[in-house]
Amino acid sequence: MENRKLRATPAARTLAKRLGVDLFNVIGTGYKGRIHREDVAGFNYEDKIHVSPLAQRIADEHNIDLKGVVGTGYGNKIMKDDVLKLISDPAIISRFELDDFGYHTVPATTMASKQPKVQESASAGKPQPVQASTLEGESETVPMTQMRKIIAKRMSESYFGAPTFIQTWEIDMTELLALRKKLINPIMEKTGKKLTVTDLISMAVVKTLLKHKYINASLNKEGTELTFHNYVNLGMAVGLEEGLLVPVVKGADKMSLSEFVVAMKDLTERTFAKKLLPDEQSGSTFTISNLGMYGVDEFTAIINQPNSAILSVSSTQQRAVPRDGEIVIRPIMKISLTADHRVIDGLTGAKFMTDLKAALEDPLILFV
Repeated sequence: MENRKLRATPAARTLAKRLGVDLFNVIGTGYKGRIHREDVAGFNYEDKIHVSPLAQRIADEHNIDLKGVVGTGYGNKIMKDDVLKLISDPAIISRFELDDFGYHTVPATTMASKQPKVQESASAGKPQPVQASTLEGESETVPMTQMRKIIAKRMSESYFGAPTFIQTWEIDMTELLALRKKLINPIMEKTGKKLTVTDLISMAVVKTLLKHKYINASLNKEGTELTFHNYVNLGMAVGLEEGLLVPVVKGADKMSLSEFVVAMKDLTERTFAKKLLPDEQSGSTFTISNLGMYGVDEFTAIINQPNSAILSVSSTQQRAVPRDGEIVIRPIMKISLTADHRVIDGLTGAKFMTDLKAALEDPLILFV
């Protein structure tokens, strides 16, 4: 294998390393078979039966062997209907015969009733079709972009491949908001950048991760080796119209607050401008997904593998809470930890969240 000549662009090699693709299995479309980034992005590198997640779940539930089954999906991928054909029980089939909107699918024999009706036109004397779209509205079908295909694949692999558990905690943001108010002007004068709540939350996460090695660990694809990282490369999920990107602040644990603010703003700006380099989207050891600016009360994100956990940050809202025997109004934020149970146990996750809660509610300890 090592004696074979491999022609590939640097971008192709970087993406292949990130996705775990063996470039010797990729057919290049460039000059003299040179492999380009697009060849790697479109390469299905999983050497197994191609089956949709729903089809696989149905097959697993009913002990159906999919070996030898040729699917009707793209590239002979096995779809839901292919598996249902192997089931004789009509009750089971009925459970899964729903369309994308939750309605039972209509048998082909009844489709004729949905064809455009014909009415007699008095002026022309000819039958005129009545367009169905005027009655039922219109829809548009477009192919998924390569970016969305990769996102769909990675999210499916994470969701169906890792047994996860979720812990949700409430954080009193009184002290952290007060600290931001004190620091916003000095940071602006020093860096020209505006300090955000997300910046302070991120720094608290970075400092806390250094005390909890299992939360900042990675499991290999085979599930046989665990890597503990003695540094923090912090990923920050950024949503675009086209999809989700995760720029990574490398070496965040060695940065001061000012340095982190500058690095994070630079990455975020280039993410929206679509100028991120491939290396700036890989290598994270932990990821934060923040939807607080959109008023989201609570949510749980899917782990950005090979990370072992991800933190979901929701909005800060004024709530009535008990303090010293009295009911007071405080700014409360909910955060959720989604953790891979193969690496992290419930107690381990709880210890991390306890320390993170303490850091957020008394943020001065971040600077000690």
